[in-house]
Amino acid sequence: MSMVQSISGVAFGPQQLDQPALLVVDMQNDFVRLGAPLEVPDARETIPFQQALIDVFRSLKRPVLFTRFVSQESENLLWKWSPQCRPDTRCCWRGHIRHFPEDGALEGVAIIQELQPAAGEEIIDKYGYGAFHGTSLADELHRLKVRSLVVTGTVTQICVEESARESFHHGFSTVIACDAVSSFDATLHNATLRNFAMKFGWVEPSANIIKALVA
Repeated sequence: MSMVQSISGVAFGPQQLDQPALLVVDMQNDFVRLGAPLEVPDARETIPFQQALIDVFRSLKRPVLFTRFVSQESENLLWKWSPQCRPDTRCCWRGHIRHFPEDGALEGVAIIQELQPAAGEEIIDKYGYGAFHGTSLADELHRLKVRSLVVTGTVTQICVEESARESFHHGFSTVIACDAVSSFDATLHNATLRNFAMKFGWVEPSANIIKALVA
């Protein structure tokens, strides 16, 4: 999947990452594992880039936060667009154990083992696409005195985009790591990153973000 960098003409550098935090969006078994009900195969390719960013943020003692999409277990609008969340499949239902061909029995809603949160790192559960809507995320970021946010995860044009746009509207300088986000549709992935870079924030490879963080 191609990588789209910032096209707004606004320069990216260390000054754009003042008091940063890292947000890892919905890297869950029911999206990432082979055979998952809402599988995004390209999500597995982003894991090393997300691991590199997580390692740097932890080494700098900067906040790392994770989101989980949690399905509501009663009829709701989202079921129309993601029927996998209905009772016959139970995608991202709390406590539902699923057998994955390569990984065995795992809780579908759980964050993948490769990106497990460390002790004390916040996990934000959300019942929709955006990480800020109806959650404590904004309050938690303000409590931590965060001023900028690096966003990774899946799916680029759905939960990642919604969360990154919400971040912009909450006043955080926002950067999407283009090699650390993924989609099941390359056209939508690229269009989303291009649009975000035009009006909402920066879109940069993880190596550029790391370089700015340690400058």
